[in-house]
Amino acid sequence: MARPGMVVVAALVVPLTFGAAAAEVVRTSEAAFRITVIASGLESPWGVAALPDGRLIVTEKPGRVRLVGTDGRLSPPLAGAPPTVANRQGGMLDVVLHPRFAENGFVYLCHVAAGEDETSSTITRLRLAGDRLEAPRTILTVTPRVANGFHFGCRMAFGRDGMLYAGFGDRFQMERSQDLGDLNGKIIRVTDEGAVPADNPFVGRPGARPEIWSYGHRNIQGLLVDPATGALWAHEHGPQGGDEVNLIRRGANYGWPRATHGVNYGGAPITEHRSLPGMEDPLKVWGPTSIAPSGFAVVTGPAFPAWQGNLLVGALRDRSLIRLVRAGERIVGEERIPMFGERIRDVRVLPDGRVLLLTDSREGAIWRLDPAS
Repeated sequence: MARPGMVVVAALVVPLTFGAAAAEVVRTSEAAFRITVIASGLESPWGVAALPDGRLIVTEKPGRVRLVGTDGRLSPPLAGAPPTVANRQGGMLDVVLHPRFAENGFVYLCHVAAGEDETSSTITRLRLAGDRLEAPRTILTVTPRVANGFHFGCRMAFGRDGMLYAGFGDRFQMERSQDLGDLNGKIIRVTDEGAVPADNPFVGRPGARPEIWSYGHRNIQGLLVDPATGALWAHEHGPQGGDEVNLIRRGANYGWPRATHGVNYGGAPITEHRSLPGMEDPLKVWGPTSIAPSGFAVVTGPAFPAWQGNLLVGALRDRSLIRLVRAGERIVGEERIPMFGERIRDVRVLPDGRVLLLTDSREGAIWRLDPAS
């Protein structure tokens, strides 16, 4: 449901099978593009990052990491990937590069690791060396571990301050999100080596984990740093309805499960509150039907000048790419661009402004949006 004053428009594209649509020009309210298939045959691709030489590095949820050549050729799975538990929503998930990757070759993987009879979201740093990953270092393990396969979160972004931010889910145990002694349901901030910065908001607070940057999150599925302002943005899955976009502030509480626009599966209420004092309200809410957002990017570069500064969100349930228009810290417009029946798992913007999308399926692909007249 749109907020008052928000403009919602649908892209001018007729949903077709992708095979028929690949050569079509997709016309939206502000731009037109064609879809180029960069690579296909990926099993549940989850995260992608662009290397400085034009290649891509992509994760597959079952536990693999591959390189994609500039010719679209997929490498075999890279040797040295960390052990990963692929169970329900867990597996090999997000990937980001160190800000000085060209110098040090460091790749950060967020994946699910085993511990006794339970699992946890884990960030591992490795060095990309040719066709293998080496020198693994555990940067963060989300504890306490939990014995289910849900709500791992696992999105990452480097800030302009050089710190690594990562968002995690509540593991389908909602009260964890409000517990400052628990890393589940939180956004964390650590150095590139995994140390706790001295200026984190809960450093020195008894009973609180010093890695925490913000809390009260249900299941983070998108995280980005705006290169123009340095601001940290996130989106997360609600339960039934209540998917939301937030501007992340130091030490803030984002409400889950004390306040939410969603309801339990089946319709039972979670809380009577949509807003509470001392808690941050979302800047954008989708409901009563969830779109299941996944992947998050801000448009920069020359390829789509009319989209400059807009936020792009992939949608799994809605099978679309969603463009959000900003005015300062407000979201004032939304455009839904149908993606030919495909679930969109990740969204990244290349340095030249073209957009990469990952399609979420057992026969997943990497698409690139190229501007068209």
